[in-house]
Amino acid sequence: MVGQRRPDQFRRPLNRLDRKGIEFRNSEVEDLDFDNKVVATASGDLDYDSLVVSLGAQLAPETVNGFAQMAYNLYDSDGCAQIYAALQDFREGSIGILITAMPYKCPAAPYEAAFLAESFIRKRGIRRNVEIHVFTPEQAPMPVAPPAVGDSIADMLAARGIHYHPLFTFKGLRPETSAVVSSDGRSHRVDLLIGIPPHQAPEVVRSSALLGVSGFIHVDPRTLQTDHDDVFAIGDVATVRLPNGKALPKAGVFAHAEAKVVAHQIADDADGKRSAAAFEGKGYCWIELGDGRAGFAGGDFYAEPNPQLKMRRPGRPLHWGKVAFEKWWLHHWF
Repeated sequence: MVGQRRPDQFRRPLNRLDRKGIEFRNSEVEDLDFDNKVVATASGDLDYDSLVVSLGAQLAPETVNGFAQMAYNLYDSDGCAQIYAALQDFREGSIGILITAMPYKCPAAPYEAAFLAESFIRKRGIRRNVEIHVFTPEQAPMPVAPPAVGDSIADMLAARGIHYHPLFTFKGLRPETSAVVSSDGRSHRVDLLIGIPPHQAPEVVRSSALLGVSGFIHVDPRTLQTDHDDVFAIGDVATVRLPNGKALPKAGVFAHAEAKVVAHQIADDADGKRSAAAFEGKGYCWIELGDGRAGFAGGDFYAEPNPQLKMRRPGRPLHWGKVAFEKWWLHHWF
Protein backbone atom coordinates (compact mmCIF):
# COMPACT_ATOMS: atom_id res chain seq x y z
CA MET A 1 0.00 0.00 0.00
CA VAL A 2 3.04 2.30 0.15
CA GLY A 3 4.82 0.84 -2.88
CA GLN A 4 7.59 -1.04 -1.04
CA ARG A 5 6.58 -4.47 -2.33
CA ARG A 6 5.23 -5.99 -5.55
CA PRO A 7 2.72 -8.85 -5.63
CA ASP A 8 5.19 -11.17 -7.35
CA GLN A 9 7.47 -10.83 -4.30
CA PHE A 10 4.98 -12.45 -1.93
CA ARG A 11 2.79 -14.61 -4.19
CA ARG A 12 3.44 -18.16 -5.35
CA PRO A 13 1.30 -20.39 -7.62
CA LEU A 14 -0.39 -23.14 -5.62
CA ASN A 15 0.27 -25.70 -8.34
CA ARG A 16 3.84 -25.79 -7.04
CA LEU A 17 2.45 -28.07 -4.33
CA ASP A 18 2.75 -30.81 -6.97
CA ARG A 19 6.49 -30.82 -6.22
CA LYS A 20 5.69 -32.21 -2.76
CA GLY A 21 3.45 -34.97 -4.06
CA ILE A 22 0.27 -33.03 -3.36
CA GLU A 23 -2.38 -33.20 -6.05
CA PHE A 24 -3.66 -29.64 -6.50
CA ARG A 25 -7.15 -29.03 -7.91
CA ASN A 26 -8.35 -25.50 -8.45
CA SER A 27 -12.13 -25.64 -8.43
CA GLU A 28 -15.11 -24.01 -6.73
CA VAL A 29 -16.47 -26.01 -3.79
CA GLU A 30 -20.24 -26.34 -4.22
CA ASP A 31 -21.35 -28.68 -1.44
CA LEU A 32 -20.08 -30.58 1.60
CA ASP A 33 -21.78 -33.96 2.03
CA PHE A 34 -20.69 -35.31 5.42
CA ASP A 35 -22.97 -38.36 5.39
CA ASN A 36 -21.38 -39.74 2.24
CA LYS A 37 -17.98 -38.13 2.77
CA VAL A 38 -18.02 -36.28 -0.54
CA VAL A 39 -16.96 -32.76 -1.51
CA ALA A 40 -18.83 -31.59 -4.60
CA THR A 41 -16.89 -29.18 -6.81
CA ALA A 42 -17.49 -27.48 -10.12
CA SER A 43 -15.13 -29.98 -11.79
CA GLY A 44 -16.41 -33.14 -10.12
CA ASP A 45 -16.89 -34.87 -6.79
CA LEU A 46 -14.08 -35.78 -4.42
CA ASP A 47 -14.38 -38.62 -1.91
CA TYR A 48 -12.52 -38.26 1.36
CA ASP A 49 -11.47 -40.24 4.40
CA SER A 50 -10.47 -37.10 6.31
CA LEU A 51 -11.51 -33.57 5.41
CA VAL A 52 -9.71 -30.39 6.44
CA VAL A 53 -11.80 -27.28 5.77
CA SER A 54 -9.47 -24.33 5.26
CA LEU A 55 -11.57 -22.02 3.12
CA GLY A 56 -10.66 -18.84 4.96
CA ALA A 57 -12.77 -15.79 5.76
CA GLN A 58 -14.51 -14.26 2.77
CA LEU A 59 -14.41 -10.49 2.37
CA ALA A 60 -17.86 -8.94 1.92
CA PRO A 61 -17.44 -5.28 0.90
CA GLU A 62 -20.67 -5.55 -1.11
CA THR A 63 -22.61 -5.73 2.17
CA VAL A 64 -21.63 -2.11 2.97
CA ASN A 65 -23.51 0.46 0.92
CA GLY A 66 -21.08 2.90 -0.62
CA PHE A 67 -17.94 0.87 0.07
CA ALA A 68 -17.05 0.48 -3.61
CA GLN A 69 -17.63 4.20 -4.24
CA MET A 70 -15.83 5.54 -1.20
CA ALA A 71 -13.30 3.06 0.25
CA TYR A 72 -10.14 1.31 -0.86
CA ASN A 73 -10.00 -2.31 0.32
CA LEU A 74 -6.89 -2.83 2.47
CA TYR A 75 -7.31 -6.62 2.33
CA ASP A 76 -7.22 -6.83 -1.46
CA SER A 77 -4.15 -6.65 -3.70
CA ASP A 78 -5.84 -4.34 -6.21
CA GLY A 79 -7.14 -2.24 -3.33
CA CYS A 80 -3.61 -1.81 -1.97
CA ALA A 81 -2.39 -0.69 -5.40
CA GLN A 82 -5.21 1.87 -5.42
CA ILE A 83 -4.23 3.06 -1.93
CA TYR A 84 -0.66 3.60 -3.13
CA ALA A 85 -1.84 5.63 -6.13
CA ALA A 86 -4.16 7.68 -3.92
CA LEU A 87 -1.42 8.37 -1.36
CA GLN A 88 0.92 9.54 -4.10
CA ASP A 89 -1.69 12.06 -5.31
CA PHE A 90 -2.76 13.15 -1.82
CA ARG A 91 -1.96 16.74 -0.88
CA GLU A 92 -4.07 17.64 2.15
CA GLY A 93 -7.11 16.57 4.10
CA SER A 94 -8.14 13.58 6.19
CA ILE A 95 -7.20 9.92 5.84
CA GLY A 96 -9.41 7.35 7.57
CA ILE A 97 -8.74 3.70 8.38
CA LEU A 98 -12.10 2.05 9.05
CA ILE A 99 -12.73 -1.35 10.64
CA THR A 100 -16.34 -2.00 9.67
CA ALA A 101 -17.04 -5.11 11.76
CA MET A 102 -15.64 -7.84 13.97
CA PRO A 103 -14.04 -10.30 13.61
CA TYR A 104 -11.47 -9.57 10.95
CA LYS A 105 -8.26 -11.35 10.05
CA CYS A 106 -4.78 -10.13 10.98
CA PRO A 107 -5.62 -7.90 13.98
CA ALA A 108 -2.51 -5.75 13.50
CA ALA A 109 -3.12 -4.87 9.84
CA PRO A 110 -5.38 -1.79 10.25
CA TYR A 111 -2.91 -0.26 12.70
CA GLU A 112 -0.01 -1.10 10.41
CA ALA A 113 -1.90 0.74 7.65
CA ALA A 114 -2.15 3.83 9.86
CA PHE A 115 1.56 3.77 10.71
CA LEU A 116 2.62 3.15 7.11
CA ALA A 117 0.36 5.91 5.77
CA GLU A 118 1.70 8.35 8.37
CA SER A 119 5.30 7.51 7.50
CA PHE A 120 4.59 7.84 3.78
CA ILE A 121 3.00 11.28 3.94
CA ARG A 122 5.61 12.52 6.44
CA LYS A 123 8.39 11.58 4.01
CA ARG A 124 6.53 13.47 1.30
CA GLY A 125 6.68 16.58 3.48
CA ILE A 126 2.92 17.08 3.78
CA ARG A 127 2.33 15.71 7.29
CA ARG A 128 1.17 19.08 8.67
CA ASN A 129 -1.56 19.19 6.03
CA VAL A 130 -3.00 15.75 6.82
CA GLU A 131 -5.03 14.21 9.63
CA ILE A 132 -5.11 10.43 10.08
CA HIS A 133 -7.98 8.69 11.90
CA VAL A 134 -8.51 5.06 12.93
CA PHE A 135 -12.15 4.04 13.49
CA THR A 136 -12.76 0.71 15.21
CA PRO A 137 -15.51 -1.08 17.18
CA GLU A 138 -12.78 -2.49 19.42
CA GLN A 139 -12.28 -1.07 22.89
CA ALA A 140 -8.51 -1.19 22.34
CA PRO A 141 -6.09 -2.33 19.61
CA MET A 142 -5.81 -6.12 19.44
CA PRO A 143 -8.27 -6.62 22.35
CA VAL A 144 -7.64 -10.37 22.76
CA ALA A 145 -4.08 -9.58 23.86
CA PRO A 146 -3.29 -8.31 27.39
CA PRO A 147 -4.19 -4.62 27.92
CA ALA A 148 -0.51 -3.65 27.93
CA VAL A 149 -0.25 -4.63 24.25
CA GLY A 150 -3.23 -2.51 23.23
CA ASP A 151 -2.06 0.38 25.40
CA SER A 152 1.37 0.26 23.76
CA ILE A 153 -0.13 0.46 20.27
CA ALA A 154 -2.49 3.26 21.32
CA ASP A 155 0.48 5.17 22.74
CA MET A 156 2.38 4.75 19.46
CA LEU A 157 -0.62 6.05 17.53
CA ALA A 158 -0.79 9.10 19.78
CA ALA A 159 2.96 9.70 19.44
CA ARG A 160 2.52 9.81 15.66
CA GLY A 161 -0.41 12.23 15.93
CA ILE A 162 -2.86 9.61 14.66
CA HIS A 163 -6.40 10.10 15.98
CA TYR A 164 -7.80 6.92 17.51
CA HIS A 165 -11.56 6.30 17.77
CA PRO A 166 -12.28 3.10 19.79
CA LEU A 167 -15.81 1.76 20.34
CA PHE A 168 -16.80 3.30 17.02
CA THR A 169 -19.73 1.10 16.06
CA PHE A 170 -19.92 1.56 12.31
CA LYS A 171 -23.35 2.26 10.80
CA GLY A 172 -22.71 3.31 7.22
CA LEU A 173 -20.98 5.42 4.58
CA ARG A 174 -22.26 8.56 2.89
CA PRO A 175 -20.32 8.85 -0.36
CA GLU A 176 -22.14 12.05 -1.29
CA THR A 177 -20.53 13.82 1.70
CA SER A 178 -17.48 11.52 2.08
CA ALA A 179 -18.62 10.72 5.62
CA VAL A 180 -18.14 7.74 7.93
CA VAL A 181 -21.11 7.39 10.29
CA SER A 182 -21.40 5.52 13.60
CA SER A 183 -24.54 4.05 15.17
CA ASP A 184 -24.73 6.90 17.70
CA GLY A 185 -24.86 9.47 14.91
CA ARG A 186 -21.24 10.59 14.95
CA SER A 187 -20.07 11.56 11.48
CA HIS A 188 -16.52 12.12 10.25
CA ARG A 189 -15.60 13.45 6.82
CA VAL A 190 -12.61 11.74 5.19
CA ASP A 191 -10.88 12.53 1.92
CA LEU A 192 -9.21 9.12 1.56
CA LEU A 193 -10.75 6.04 3.17
CA ILE A 194 -8.88 2.78 3.72
CA GLY A 195 -11.48 0.15 4.58
CA ILE A 196 -11.46 -3.26 6.23
CA PRO A 197 -14.70 -4.84 4.94
CA PRO A 198 -16.88 -7.27 6.91
CA HIS A 199 -15.66 -10.88 6.98
CA GLN A 200 -17.85 -13.95 6.70
CA ALA A 201 -17.54 -17.66 6.13
CA PRO A 202 -17.75 -18.71 2.46
CA GLU A 203 -21.23 -19.51 1.16
CA VAL A 204 -20.61 -23.28 1.02
CA VAL A 205 -19.88 -23.18 4.77
CA ARG A 206 -22.77 -20.86 5.60
CA SER A 207 -25.17 -23.26 3.90
CA SER A 208 -23.73 -26.34 5.62
CA ALA A 209 -24.21 -28.04 8.98
CA LEU A 210 -20.76 -26.78 10.00
CA LEU A 211 -21.87 -23.21 10.61
CA GLY A 212 -21.72 -22.13 14.27
CA VAL A 213 -23.40 -19.25 16.08
CA SER A 214 -20.27 -17.14 15.56
CA GLY A 215 -20.83 -17.27 11.81
CA PHE A 216 -17.81 -19.54 11.38
CA ILE A 217 -16.98 -23.19 12.17
CA HIS A 218 -16.64 -24.06 15.84
CA VAL A 219 -13.85 -26.54 16.58
CA ASP A 220 -12.28 -28.30 19.52
CA PRO A 221 -9.53 -25.94 20.79
CA ARG A 222 -6.96 -28.75 21.01
CA THR A 223 -7.76 -31.08 18.12
CA LEU A 224 -9.46 -28.68 15.67
CA GLN A 225 -12.13 -31.34 15.08
CA THR A 226 -15.67 -30.30 14.22
CA ASP A 227 -18.87 -32.01 15.33
CA HIS A 228 -18.63 -34.26 12.26
CA ASP A 229 -16.51 -37.40 12.18
CA ASP A 230 -13.16 -37.04 10.38
CA VAL A 231 -13.80 -33.36 9.62
CA PHE A 232 -11.43 -30.64 10.85
CA ALA A 233 -11.39 -26.87 10.32
CA ILE A 234 -8.32 -24.65 10.51
CA GLY A 235 -7.40 -21.05 9.86
CA ASP A 236 -9.71 -18.10 9.43
CA VAL A 237 -12.81 -20.21 8.72
CA ALA A 238 -12.63 -21.64 12.26
CA THR A 239 -13.65 -20.15 15.59
CA VAL A 240 -11.48 -21.30 18.50
CA ARG A 241 -12.85 -20.31 21.89
CA LEU A 242 -10.26 -19.22 24.47
CA PRO A 243 -10.48 -19.95 28.22
CA ASN A 244 -11.67 -16.37 28.84
CA GLY A 245 -14.54 -16.78 26.37
CA LYS A 246 -13.02 -14.66 23.61
CA ALA A 247 -12.09 -16.06 20.22
CA LEU A 248 -8.58 -16.77 19.01
CA PRO A 249 -7.54 -14.06 16.51
CA LYS A 250 -7.70 -14.95 12.83
CA ALA A 251 -4.04 -14.97 11.83
CA GLY A 252 -1.73 -17.00 9.62
CA VAL A 253 0.57 -18.06 12.46
CA PHE A 254 -2.31 -19.97 14.04
CA ALA A 255 -3.44 -21.53 10.75
CA HIS A 256 0.11 -22.83 10.25
CA ALA A 257 0.29 -24.37 13.74
CA GLU A 258 -3.22 -25.83 13.47
CA ALA A 259 -2.35 -27.44 10.14
CA LYS A 260 0.59 -29.28 11.70
CA VAL A 261 -1.59 -30.62 14.52
CA VAL A 262 -4.30 -31.84 12.15
CA ALA A 263 -1.75 -33.44 9.81
CA HIS A 264 -0.24 -35.38 12.71
CA GLN A 265 -3.67 -36.53 13.86
CA ILE A 266 -4.61 -37.78 10.41
CA ALA A 267 -1.26 -39.55 9.99
CA ASP A 268 -1.52 -41.18 13.42
CA ASP A 269 -5.05 -42.34 12.66
CA ALA A 270 -3.88 -43.88 9.39
CA ASP A 271 -1.19 -45.74 11.35
CA GLY A 272 -3.76 -46.98 13.84
CA LYS A 273 -2.28 -44.94 16.68
CA ARG A 274 -3.98 -42.72 19.20
CA SER A 275 -2.70 -39.24 18.45
CA ALA A 276 -1.23 -37.00 21.12
CA ALA A 277 -0.97 -34.02 18.76
CA ALA A 278 -2.68 -30.96 20.21
CA PHE A 279 -2.83 -27.27 19.37
CA GLU A 280 -1.35 -25.29 22.27
CA GLY A 281 -2.49 -21.78 21.37
CA LYS A 282 1.00 -20.34 20.98
CA GLY A 283 1.35 -17.48 18.55
CA TYR A 284 3.10 -14.25 17.71
CA CYS A 285 2.68 -11.16 15.58
CA TRP A 286 4.83 -8.48 14.02
CA ILE A 287 3.44 -4.99 13.56
CA GLU A 288 4.97 -2.75 10.91
CA LEU A 289 5.50 0.80 12.18
CA GLY A 290 6.88 2.44 9.04
CA ASP A 291 10.36 3.95 8.70
CA GLY A 292 11.80 0.43 8.42
CA ARG A 293 10.81 -0.46 11.99
CA ALA A 294 8.51 -3.10 13.46
CA GLY A 295 7.23 -4.30 16.81
CA PHE A 296 6.70 -7.87 17.94
CA ALA A 297 4.53 -9.65 20.51
CA GLY A 298 4.09 -13.33 21.21
CA GLY A 299 3.05 -15.81 23.85
CA ASP A 300 0.40 -18.21 25.08
CA PHE A 301 -3.17 -17.44 24.01
CA TYR A 302 -4.46 -20.46 25.95
CA ALA A 303 -3.14 -19.18 29.28
CA GLU A 304 -5.72 -18.81 32.03
CA PRO A 305 -7.52 -16.69 32.85
CA ASN A 306 -6.26 -14.52 29.96
CA PRO A 307 -3.63 -14.77 27.21
CA GLN A 308 -0.08 -14.02 28.30
CA LEU A 309 2.07 -12.18 25.76
CA LYS A 310 5.36 -10.33 25.85
CA MET A 311 6.28 -7.38 23.66
CA ARG A 312 9.73 -6.63 22.36
CA ARG A 313 11.09 -3.14 21.89
CA PRO A 314 10.30 -1.93 18.32
CA GLY A 315 13.21 -1.55 15.96
CA ARG A 316 14.75 -2.19 12.58
CA PRO A 317 15.95 -5.74 13.37
CA LEU A 318 12.34 -6.82 13.93
CA HIS A 319 11.31 -5.41 10.56
CA TRP A 320 14.05 -7.38 8.81
CA GLY A 321 13.18 -10.42 10.91
CA LYS A 322 9.67 -10.29 9.49
CA VAL A 323 11.00 -10.01 5.93
CA ALA A 324 13.36 -12.94 6.53
CA PHE A 325 10.54 -15.08 7.93
CA GLU A 326 8.38 -14.40 4.87
CA LYS A 327 11.20 -15.30 2.49
CA TRP A 328 12.01 -18.48 4.41
CA TRP A 329 8.36 -19.54 4.50
CA LEU A 330 7.85 -19.07 0.75
CA HIS A 331 11.11 -20.85 -0.07
CA HIS A 332 10.41 -23.75 2.28
CA TRP A 333 6.90 -24.49 1.08
CA PHE A 334 6.90 -23.27 -2.53
